[in-house]
Amino acid sequence: MRLKMKIRKISFVFLSVLMSALAALSGFMIYREMSARQKEKEDFAELAELVRFTPSESSRPDEEPPLTDIKPESVHKRDLMPLFAQNSDCIGWLCIPDTEINYPVMHTPEIPQKYLRINFYGEYSQSGTPFLDGRCDTGNGNLIVYGHNMRGGAMFGTLAKYIEKAYMQNHPVIEWETEASCSEYNVFAAVIVDKYDDWYGFIDSADNEEFEKQIKSIQSKALYCTEAVPEYGKRLLTLSTCYDLTNDSRLLIIAVKT
Repeated sequence: MRLKMKIRKISFVFLSVLMSALAALSGFMIYREMSARQKEKEDFAELAELVRFTPSESSRPDEEPPLTDIKPESVHKRDLMPLFAQNSDCIGWLCIPDTEINYPVMHTPEIPQKYLRINFYGEYSQSGTPFLDGRCDTGNGNLIVYGHNMRGGAMFGTLAKYIEKAYMQNHPVIEWETEASCSEYNVFAAVIVDKYDDWYGFIDSADNEEFEKQIKSIQSKALYCTEAVPEYGKRLLTLSTCYDLTNDSRLLIIAVKT
């Protein structure tokens, strides 16, 4: 009887120690993840500050060229040159005003998903860095940019809010800036598809017929569409992120260049 009680006592102590160890490990893992998320957030905030445009002496108000000499796309909102100097894989900057989406975009055609788990500085990162589809370049008709759907709204996590049309109405514009220009795109549709959807093969269209076919197809799948219906010849910008835990569904936010 005493032996059984002793065994039970030892088992209880062992289980208590084990549970304490597991709790400590779990707490450490949570702390480490939160610290990593905070570090990533701070890194991107530093990059955003780095590209914040500061007018030079040559662009003082009293020396600005006449408005008639300025093309809309020639007006930059950020100075991306420091980014390009630090990492030549960077192709531009993506921003949805008044949201957390304000990030550099990478482009590595030879290693399309290089930045899936790599940060801007080339270090491992669970969040990765948004990147342009390897088949695209800045001249394609449909630019597809990928980003993780992270907890807490990091990366493309806030795109899920576009499922509600009211959110889109408050955030209808996406800014896409490259070395050449800063362009604005109006949100056209929010769509949930699977990762094999034909839209991922739509980089360019050979003619108006093919273009219209793709637009009608995506309209039929959309949660909603806006009045910014694309016309043939208009450039598109597609933001893509995972949508559910099965890793098969994707949320697309499709916008058309103004």
